[in-house]
Amino acid sequence: MLVQDRVAPPKPPKSRIRELPSHRFSEPKNLDFFSSWVSDNVYRIVILILVIVTVAAFFFLYKTTDTASLLCFQSQSTQSIQSLTRPQINWNSIQIVSDKSSPYASFRTEKWVVVSVTKYPTEELKGLVKIKGWQVLAIGNSLTPKDWDLKGAIFLSLDAQAQLNYRILDHLPYDSFVRKSVGYLFAIQHGAKKIYDADDRGEVIDGDLGKHFDVELVGEDARQEPILQYSHENPNRTVVNPYIHFGQRSVWPRGLPLENVGEINHEEYYTEVFGGKQFIQQGISNGLPDVDSVYYFTRKTTFEPFDIRFDGDSPKVALPQGMMVPVNSFNTLYHSSAFWGLMLPVSVSSMASDVIRGYWGQRLLWELGGYVAVYPPTVHRYDRVEAYPFSDEKDLHVNVGRLIKFLLAWRSDKHRFFETILDLSFVMAEQGFWTELDVKFTAAWLQDLLMVGYQQPRLMSLELDRPRATIGHGDRKEFVPRKLPSVHLGVEEIGTVSSEIGNLIRWRKNFGNVVLVMFCNGPVERTALEWRLLYGRVFKTVVILSSRKDSDLYVQEAKLDHIYKRLPKIFDRYSSADGFLFVEDDTVLNYWNLLQADKTKLWTTDKVKESWTTVKPSGNADWYSVQVEIVKKIVGTMPVHFQVNYKEATKKNDDTTLTMCSSEVFYVPKRFVSDFTDLVNLVGDMDLHYKVAVPMFFLSMDSPQNFDPVLGSMVYKSEPASLNTSLSLYSAEAPAVHPWSISSEQDFIKLVREMAVGDPLLMELV
Repeated sequence: MLVQDRVAPPKPPKSRIRELPSHRFSEPKNLDFFSSWVSDNVYRIVILILVIVTVAAFFFLYKTTDTASLLCFQSQSTQSIQSLTRPQINWNSIQIVSDKSSPYASFRTEKWVVVSVTKYPTEELKGLVKIKGWQVLAIGNSLTPKDWDLKGAIFLSLDAQAQLNYRILDHLPYDSFVRKSVGYLFAIQHGAKKIYDADDRGEVIDGDLGKHFDVELVGEDARQEPILQYSHENPNRTVVNPYIHFGQRSVWPRGLPLENVGEINHEEYYTEVFGGKQFIQQGISNGLPDVDSVYYFTRKTTFEPFDIRFDGDSPKVALPQGMMVPVNSFNTLYHSSAFWGLMLPVSVSSMASDVIRGYWGQRLLWELGGYVAVYPPTVHRYDRVEAYPFSDEKDLHVNVGRLIKFLLAWRSDKHRFFETILDLSFVMAEQGFWTELDVKFTAAWLQDLLMVGYQQPRLMSLELDRPRATIGHGDRKEFVPRKLPSVHLGVEEIGTVSSEIGNLIRWRKNFGNVVLVMFCNGPVERTALEWRLLYGRVFKTVVILSSRKDSDLYVQEAKLDHIYKRLPKIFDRYSSADGFLFVEDDTVLNYWNLLQADKTKLWTTDKVKESWTTVKPSGNADWYSVQVEIVKKIVGTMPVHFQVNYKEATKKNDDTTLTMCSSEVFYVPKRFVSDFTDLVNLVGDMDLHYKVAVPMFFLSMDSPQNFDPVLGSMVYKSEPASLNTSLSLYSAEAPAVHPWSISSEQDFIKLVREMAVGDPLLMELV
């Protein structure tokens, strides 16, 4: 009835609504009226519902997502409303302009190191300046001290940068390391053929970049050798963690999608590729590798700095087309064919800029037939315990996985390489990986490259679109990476922290500042690395001594008979250590049973009767008599506190009795280091055997009743060591076991399996 009445007299909808009596809206049983009102106002209801849903969605994003997700939502919404403008560039109109304004206008060299500086020169940066044949270029920003200066380095302040008249200057922030882009252009303008993208806290190992990277790709100095390459057999595998290849499967690089962190298995096999086109060379960093804030904050229990080591003997490895790897701006060598790929994006978060650049550059590198290769440790970066916040990486964790998928699917129909670069940058802005600011920045960057004299490379056919070659059995190359200990050996830490991890953390916390000094009687070429693997997980460092020096294995030469004379140098080298634990390689340390020991006291085997003995010489000419006379001479020159302690401890013995200790294991805390050194100096050149010197030193430094008794319960047999004897003697409940025979890797594996009773995570090493 109401519908008929409203239809008959045709009036505007608004007027009809206004003329309806107000009491009709309150009649609950009048369904005809309600349906009529809904049909007439349906568009208003829909708009109201959309507004409510939009507000609710925005509120949900604000409350439940991180800042990165919200920014991504906002940027995509904005870009959907505002159309992007593709830059149009007349490449032929760009003229080469030489540097005429800077003091270095006439300077040219081929090899450059580019760093960003915000503080006064670090010791590591001073070391970079000393590398022969490389010119350091330091790029300042608004945070850099005005009086920054370093002899041997070229420094470009903000004012000096402004005088260069590069187009990119209009797009760069003043307070960011991305101003390094100015430095790249400056280096190219002054003759660069290689640019090492560096960090001012990275110390180049051995001070020689040419020893680690392939600085020369052609000519007589180039290494003409095939390079291991990841297998391309699985087309769905698009990104890899290179740290696994170099021995650290529980560590992942910044920029690796978090969904790939759990992929920790080593390669079943590799292939090979000819060298010469590894235009981007990513180096690995010891100490503090390039890790993201997720790793940094979840793998540390204290403010102790990271000191992670990678296998320097692992071969370099290349990435085939279709497979990517994170690339950073801390430790990367670029050859001239890839200089275009140095551009650091400006519209993304600071800690995402170089990683996004790396993925962008890898995809474009395939258009030239080039590839990225990853190299063994090239620098040692020191952890200053100054971590960056998670928010600085927001663009990584939100977009990097999607970015990789996009790059693999992207194709361009452009016929010039710079047009291809511009095309990719534009489409990336359309997809929300960066903003239009980086499209404009790319255009300015490419024009500046031509202006400083860079010649754009020629495009090649993309191998990615060709049928993949079948990998035959003869093409497969095997390489099994070593499993090096990480900070907490955190392979299983991804889920929950197990009790084994908890124990390792406690051991590391207790002994993390104790230096272990080991003397190897056996073949160091077979056992030195294994000992470091075993004990390096727990102690601050492991110093290996042997009668034969081996520089490649960092084994130092020393004589066992006078081993105590070598210790003061080690004390000086590690002056901040809490103490020094000496052990011979025929004695096994069960470190989990040493937790109760007092690290401020002396430890020795004075309570082990087979180890600590007294001997009465039988004649005046035998070896024991000679040692007795040397002891008398030394005691007679001791300062009063040493002499009183020694005589009080040996008062039950006469002058002809010799106190001896086998001295396979003992501990000197920091507070007795200077006393130990003074006693070594008293011995001087005298031929005092270490089995006599060590007990004499200990009795002189402190009263035996003050020694910590922890080693008193060790398993000790004086019979010669053999594998069968060792296996029958071993007890995981003792603090130490002697003897144990280690002469090969197989013997080491048997030892580890025995020790795994006390430390189950050791099975990860075999």
